[in-house]
Amino acid sequence: MELEKLRYPIGKFDCPSNITHEKLEAWISILEHFPARLSNLVRALSEEQLSTPYRPEGWTVKQVIHHVYDSHHNSYSRFRWALTENTPLIKAYDEKRWAEQFDYKQAPISLSLDALTALHAKLVFLLKGLSYVEFQKEFIHPDGNRHISLAEATGIYAWHSNHHYAHIENLLLREGWK
Repeated sequence: MELEKLRYPIGKFDCPSNITHEKLEAWISILEHFPARLSNLVRALSEEQLSTPYRPEGWTVKQVIHHVYDSHHNSYSRFRWALTENTPLIKAYDEKRWAEQFDYKQAPISLSLDALTALHAKLVFLLKGLSYVEFQKEFIHPDGNRHISLAEATGIYAWHSNHHYAHIENLLLREGWK
């Protein structure tokens, strides 16, 4: 399998120019169900399987799980800033360096899975209560000073959920673990 397909098994995020109410509902549903889907996917994996990279020179399953939590935790803060500040410049983080820290390699995945469940419950509750106008609020990402609306950010994190789920699921299928 070619490297690009291993890196982007569901393709790169492609945001529609017109984000409809139905599209937002679909993305919110993905976010709502993702923690349980991910937990079900990885709950029976051994420590050796969790320490297996999802692709050559890629992160291990354990690193992916811890990354997803940290990424989505950061996104929750970005949503809050956009809702309470006027187009804030958010702080980016070096996800590769975060993934090299000892906790990504040694901490039990239950820490991130449990935290992800709580985080997504809060995020989904928040998103379901936003108005159309609130979904248009934006933050500025420092990489390219790009303005990102909360509607687009909802899509990005729904895609991000499915993206990393596919990384792990494809590894399990390739290895015959599923």
